[in-house]
Amino acid sequence: MNQSAATKSFNPLRLINVLGPFIGLIVVLGLFSLDSEVRPYLYTGGNLKIILIQTVIVAIGALGMTMIIVSGGIDLSVGSVVAFTSVFGATLLVKGHSSTVTVALTVLAGGLIGLINGLVIAGFRMTPFIVTLGMMGVVRGSAKWLAGNQTVNSPPGSPLNQLMERVSPTQLLPLPPGVWIAIALAIIVSVVMRQTVFGRYIFAIGSNEATARLCGIRVPLHKVLIYSLAGLLFGLAGVMQLSRLTQGDPTVAVGLELDIIAAVVIGGASLNGGTGSILGSMIGALIMAVLRNGSNQMGWQNFTQEIIIAVGLDLLRQSRTKTS
Repeated sequence: MNQSAATKSFNPLRLINVLGPFIGLIVVLGLFSLDSEVRPYLYTGGNLKIILIQTVIVAIGALGMTMIIVSGGIDLSVGSVVAFTSVFGATLLVKGHSSTVTVALTVLAGGLIGLINGLVIAGFRMTPFIVTLGMMGVVRGSAKWLAGNQTVNSPPGSPLNQLMERVSPTQLLPLPPGVWIAIALAIIVSVVMRQTVFGRYIFAIGSNEATARLCGIRVPLHKVLIYSLAGLLFGLAGVMQLSRLTQGDPTVAVGLELDIIAAVVIGGASLNGGTGSILGSMIGALIMAVLRNGSNQMGWQNFTQEIIIAVGLDLLRQSRTKTS
């Protein structure tokens, strides 16, 4: 009996799912290390700092996307929300609002967009893909309208610009506050996902929505909460985008939603819902940043990077389909 229980408790596929993102990160770093010209620069403190800074926006977006994908949904409006909130935040700064007020209102703006997505998806029982695809166009158009089809520059010396500022560019430390904020949020969201009733409901809804309803879970309400919380995180990613560029640009973050979804899937989440982890998504975001950083150092064009990412994801999906 004890041997049988031990056999049942050990799940090789689950172990592979947990270690997969870490193995992927090691493989990517190893491949770029094979190049004698890239290797000396790849592991320098300055380059590692660049990689971590490039990871922040995707990582914060992946926190919200993980909750959505685990619940069985999807959100294609992330890139547009990041662009809109960066323009919205820059506009508030130009009008003389403090950095604290700007951050609060910008994050709330992202939460409002998420709330609308959740209400439409849950209230009208519409497909998240269709709803968020429509929202992507609406929010992108709103960003261009708000910015007057031009960039909105953040006032010089604004404290908000320091969130993603690269101090001591040749050294790893000190890291920008944005990196520490992303790490702190990852810990908080991970605890929420794994240690709270709300988190267990997210997994239950994604595993089997009909069963979740029969178990008494208020699925529509929780869907609204999930998309609203994710929207708040997307709004914060917009703040980081504003801080990194020191301006609000309505044309940025095109295709960002694909990077974020890829990070979550690489991290072990299933697009069918029910599985996923915050740690895996963070490693997935880091893999994306390392892949782009190494590709740039190798002199590969953007379309080559996109082909590599697409092929890698396709192979990953096929391998998981065969093992399941």
